[in-house]
Parts: sequence; C-alpha cells; structure tokens
Amino acid sequence: MSPSRALFCAPHSSATAERRGAIINPVYYVYLLKLSNGDYYTGYAAKLPQRITKHQQGGVAATKQVHARQLVFYAAFKTKSKAIAFEKYLKSSSGFAFRNKRLV
Repeated sequence: MSPSRALFCAPHSSATAERRGAIINPVYYVYLLKLSNGDYYTGYAAKLPQRITKHQQGGVAATKQVHARQLVFYAAFKTKSKAIAFEKYLKSSSGFAFRNKRLV
C-alpha cells in the first residue's frame, strides 16, 4: 500500500482512550531494587510506581527490614506470564550471573 493510500490516525493519550471505554493493554513489570545492605531484590508488579512506594514505606515483608534504596532496573512486558518467567529467570543461577554482568 502506498503512503498516500495509508490511513493515519492521530495518537490519543491513554486517558482519552479510557474515557471512550477502549480496552487498554496492561503492562507488567519486572524490577530490580538495590537494598540498604547492598543486596538486590527482584520482583514483579502490574503497577510499578505503587509497588516501589510500598517497598519504600516498609509495606513489603521481603524488604521491610532492609530498606529499598534505589530502583536499578525495570523491564516492561505485554503479558503477565512473560514477566513472571523473566522474574523467575533473574532469580535462577544463570539469571543471577546475567544480572550481575549486564544489569548492575
């Protein structure tokens, strides 16, 4: 199809799409936090900013005693299953090596 025949649509913000009742594709995140003791915490979340805030406020049992100091890395995935699979990989021995060599 030639460019002159292609249909072009103006981009809309997600807020506009929500008002129109459009289905917004969710995004799932895998993230890596540096903790106050120097260790790293790997997690998964659908709402990354809220989850980071929860970590910082001590609302997550795994990081309650050793506070999250810094978000080091995050990746977005279109499906929950892919995000969980990547999180699981990062927690494996080969994923641990990948994290240390490429992400931190």
